[in-house]
Amino acid sequence: MVDAASGSGVPFGRAAGIVLVLIALAILLSLGTWQVQRLHWKEGLLAAITERRAAPPVDLAAIEAMAKAGEDVDYRTMRVTGTYLNDKERHFFATYEGRTGYYVYTPLQLADGRFLLVNRGFVPFERKEAETRKQGQLSGAQTVTGLARVKLTEKPSWVVPDNDVAKNIFYWKDLDVMASSVGLNAAEVVPFFVDADTTPNSGGLPIGGVTQLDLPNNHLQYALTWYGLAAALVAVSGVFILRRKR
Repeated sequence: MVDAASGSGVPFGRAAGIVLVLIALAILLSLGTWQVQRLHWKEGLLAAITERRAAPPVDLAAIEAMAKAGEDVDYRTMRVTGTYLNDKERHFFATYEGRTGYYVYTPLQLADGRFLLVNRGFVPFERKEAETRKQGQLSGAQTVTGLARVKLTEKPSWVVPDNDVAKNIFYWKDLDVMASSVGLNAAEVVPFFVDADTTPNSGGLPIGGVTQLDLPNNHLQYALTWYGLAAALVAVSGVFILRRKR
């Protein structure tokens, strides 16, 4: 700071500039470090998902025991047997291999009387109504193998449209509303979904195995960007200081 009596010291403007540069540098470095931490977290998550998918399928009781013990059951391979309630299917708006259509979620009634919503797979837009794909409306006891998927507790983003329950078009997977909209008691509904595997259905529809597994992992790129900006800030500040000294 400038000494009012002698005029010595660092001018106020220069001192303020140094402080601002240091603050900006600290922010950039902290953002870069945060992205490195996110990178390690994402790599661990992807490795865990790969391990769960490769594991032999377990029954519903085992999945529920894992969930009760606090384990993450998302993407765990499982197998369950029950009877489809085809007249209560729900439709989730989706795309598959460039085509617009729906994922068909059908309640599976279990031997103990409870219900488990199964994502049976994709149907094209024009095949939304069940009567257009009667062969795929399976009756009697069915064994489903697939991936357990945890339910969402809220809409993923404000840009996602609200579900149109009256038209049976869901834009986000609200398990509770899917179940209640077809008269199922929430207490009797298993609190997660199952995404059916690629086992073919009669008539070819729905097309199973539609689980999205391409989780983005751009954290290294983001970390390098933040650290690069920090390095550029240091370089520019150094050049400025050298020029001022000259």
